[in-house]
Amino acid sequence: MRQPKIRDPFTFFKRHWAYGVVFLRFAMGVFLIYGVQDNVFSWERMLEFRDFLQAHGVPYPLLAAHLSVYTQFLIGLMLLLGWGVRIAGLLLIINFTAAILIVHIGQSFPQYYPAAELIFAGFFYLFNGAGPLSIDSLLEKRQVQTQKQPTPVN
Repeated sequence: MRQPKIRDPFTFFKRHWAYGVVFLRFAMGVFLIYGVQDNVFSWERMLEFRDFLQAHGVPYPLLAAHLSVYTQFLIGLMLLLGWGVRIAGLLLIINFTAAILIVHIGQSFPQYYPAAELIFAGFFYLFNGAGPLSIDSLLEKRQVQTQKQPTPVN
């Protein structure tokens, strides 16, 4: 008697594994934008962040506040769109390494974990890119098509 074939319940997900990064990009993009939108749209909140950085000994605290806030906002947009995701990964690593060095040294694991997680996510994006549902993927496909076209000779 033949054994019935058992179907793998994860076949769909294995076949579409490359799309999983979309969920990660979306969650992190929303998280980053939400985390800094108050500083982007409120001068008073930006000044509070400047004061926070100044209290931690950061030189040029207003410039540093703007740099950090707008970098995070831009990274969030890049992740949502899937555009420049490897660059976004590098920026995550730099920005949140600075955050750990400036603010989180000596804090407990739950206090520094979100920044550390964003560093590791930055490495993920740096190595893996945006995935197929992204502007990066669309641009790569266009570049490959352009390179395959024969160049006319005069």
